[in-house]
Amino acid sequence: MTVAFCPQSPLVLPAVAGAPSPALSALRAAVSAAVQTVLADRPEVVVVVGEGADGLRFGPGDAGDLRGFGIDLEVPFAGRVRPGGHRVPLPHLLAAWLLDDAGHTGNRLGVGPADLAAALAELPGPVGVLAMGDGSARRTEKAPGALDPAAGPFDDAVAAALGAGDSTALAALDPVAGRRLLAAGVPVWRAVGAALDGRAVTAELHHDDAPFGVGYLVATWRAR
Repeated sequence: MTVAFCPQSPLVLPAVAGAPSPALSALRAAVSAAVQTVLADRPEVVVVVGEGADGLRFGPGDAGDLRGFGIDLEVPFAGRVRPGGHRVPLPHLLAAWLLDDAGHTGNRLGVGPADLAAALAELPGPVGVLAMGDGSARRTEKAPGALDPAAGPFDDAVAAALGAGDSTALAALDPVAGRRLLAAGVPVWRAVGAALDGRAVTAELHHDDAPFGVGYLVATWRAR
């Protein structure tokens, strides 16, 4: 199984961010490389795990939109949008866009962190995972949340776990601290760490930065 850890920031989408900047260009290049690493292993299914699923599973016919960001753009999660399909939350919408941008036309399944282990256990064959989540949104004075001195060290610990392929450390992240520090990725990271507990992991940390006061971490894991 190959995992790409990617931010859930809408700034990954050019339509939202507007004019490019060096920081965003570096972030997008890292995210693109991570997604391509997952797809290079030719998974039979790509599982997207992110917050907001609320017990639902997303698949063909479901979609999300960017109207909350002032952009009239609908993004299908997989295949064509169908009437009555589920509305997917932002992390799954971003992942769908990233997969489309990478040319992926294969099977996709969207789940929440609580459903990841069960979904992986049910799927035969090679599986890829896109784990969507941000680090702390309290890294600087201009961050979405007020500056918290603990935010940087918390994200550093996440980056160290991602870079080392340390599933135990990832699964043990403090959810209370994650909520206080507005680190939206913590439930997702914990779920991936728990799902891969005991497996040998080859890891690469592609990106670790907080250009807008939010920790953006990009990594890839290959688990055996």
